[in-house]
Amino acid sequence: MSATATRPGKVTALTYVRTAIYYVHIALATLAIGSWGLVFQALPHGRKGVHRVASRWSRQLLWAAKIWLNLRFEIRGMPPTGDCLIGAKHQSFFDILIIASLAPERAFIMKKQILRVPIMGWFAWKAGCIPIDREKGSEAMKIMLAEVRARQKGEGLGQLIIYPEGTRVHPGEKRRYKPGIGAVYEATGLPVVPVATNVGLFWNKRGYPIRSGVGVVEYLPPIAPGLSPLALVERLEAEVEGTSDRLMAEAGFTSKG
Repeated sequence: MSATATRPGKVTALTYVRTAIYYVHIALATLAIGSWGLVFQALPHGRKGVHRVASRWSRQLLWAAKIWLNLRFEIRGMPPTGDCLIGAKHQSFFDILIIASLAPERAFIMKKQILRVPIMGWFAWKAGCIPIDREKGSEAMKIMLAEVRARQKGEGLGQLIIYPEGTRVHPGEKRRYKPGIGAVYEATGLPVVPVATNVGLFWNKRGYPIRSGVGVVEYLPPIAPGLSPLALVERLEAEVEGTSDRLMAEAGFTSKG
């Protein structure tokens, strides 16, 4: 976290080899940590144990990225530790790992299909992640909000991570922010912490190859409860996109648009 932001390294044949080795490491680490975590953490300790496993897993993969890929990250701002919503720019799996590693009770609003992924899906559900079934159309939002309220009244939401664009985007690509985070903001009464990033310049949407360097994740000041859902979404988009553009420019990126 003390590394200094840099420009992405050049892609060579060795970059592809290192990326392939890293993905093998991910698979083996997920199997090993998931098996250990199920027996010694999740089953005996419940949700707290699941979060210990998630912390160890995400930090292991970030460490491995440094070893195999020479890929590091810099954190700017203050990661939240209390209950809140995190509205983040989403460029790659790298930003998921970084944000998750810094949130003690992390949970995501995610596509329902992700919960079907072996090992990861089961832990995501137990950690408090909330699925959204896009095939249900207008009913999906109602079902998701009902689950959010139920979790908040139960064990609490922790740091609920939402990607307002709805999917990973390439650096420079712009998508209108979806209204869902505004609805969750209004329903929960929680602050929203905007998070900007440039990590897609190093680990792109496709995930292959992964470049060396130092990406940045920047936590901006929280947006307090009290805005209308529409005003929240507009302010969040302006802050996250403006800061992400600045971070990408620092790393040498020039938008073709």
